[in-house]
Amino acid sequence: MPLPPLPDPQSPAKRAAALARAIPTSAFLFSTLMGFNMAQTASMAVRPVSKKTFRRFNRWAADTWWGMCVDAGELLYDVKLLVTGDDVPMRENAIVVANHQQMTDITCMMAYAKTKDRLGDLKFFVKDPVKYVPGVGWGMWFLDCPFLKRDWAKDRASIEQTFSAFLRENIPMWLVSFPEGTRLTEEKLAKSRQYAESQGLAALQHVLLPRTKGFVASVQGLRTHVKAVYDLTLGYERGLPSLWQYIKGYARRFHLHVRRYAIDSLPEGEAELATWLIDRYREKDALLEAFYRDGKFATT
Repeated sequence: MPLPPLPDPQSPAKRAAALARAIPTSAFLFSTLMGFNMAQTASMAVRPVSKKTFRRFNRWAADTWWGMCVDAGELLYDVKLLVTGDDVPMRENAIVVANHQQMTDITCMMAYAKTKDRLGDLKFFVKDPVKYVPGVGWGMWFLDCPFLKRDWAKDRASIEQTFSAFLRENIPMWLVSFPEGTRLTEEKLAKSRQYAESQGLAALQHVLLPRTKGFVASVQGLRTHVKAVYDLTLGYERGLPSLWQYIKGYARRFHLHVRRYAIDSLPEGEAELATWLIDRYREKDALLEAFYRDGKFATT
């Protein structure tokens, strides 16, 4: 079942102290983000002359600003990311799939990517309207993130075009996808379980049945470019924190279980790849069941 929301501290003094740190931190990060957006916009002048220079600058901008976000959590609140499972190589091109519960998931992904020198190379599958949002949305556009309209007939062509650019220009990347397609809620879980049962599939308890088309397209389109698929499972200890609660320092320990699958070990056919992904989400469901029971992921 979905994890209940993380409760706020009962002490008014603790809540006030949290706000006293969160408000100036948020203001600083937002103002610097707008500055980076302006610099990224100016970098468009370089793009016709040298796409390599354009991409290198925007990679630096993402690495720097996202790195500031990660560093703020570590410096202000001593945030810890506890990683178990497989170790992965530094700076490896990969497709990354993860369960999705809250916007805080993305902060965990950024913290992990930073340890592997891939923070500025994150490419997220993003809902199309986000690209019009100043700040993060514009920044993702400059990073060539794939934007989706949730209509496969329309999305497929744009995804293939984006992947062609990744291959043609040999762009370093972690391509991040949340195959559930949305954040986990009670209502969405109930609908997902009904659909699974109608398809003769086992109903999952802690994750939604993944949507497979984007994953299949990613593996087939990038098989010669990436070395592996990383299957990440995120766990929270005391409840599910919102992004604002994270900024206020209410959540300080996050768990991440990593499985690495060499790209050559994955099947090639569409149906087989779809089944492969569904199997990983069955495993993810079992991992979370044990995590909520034991308070940690197993180290093996």
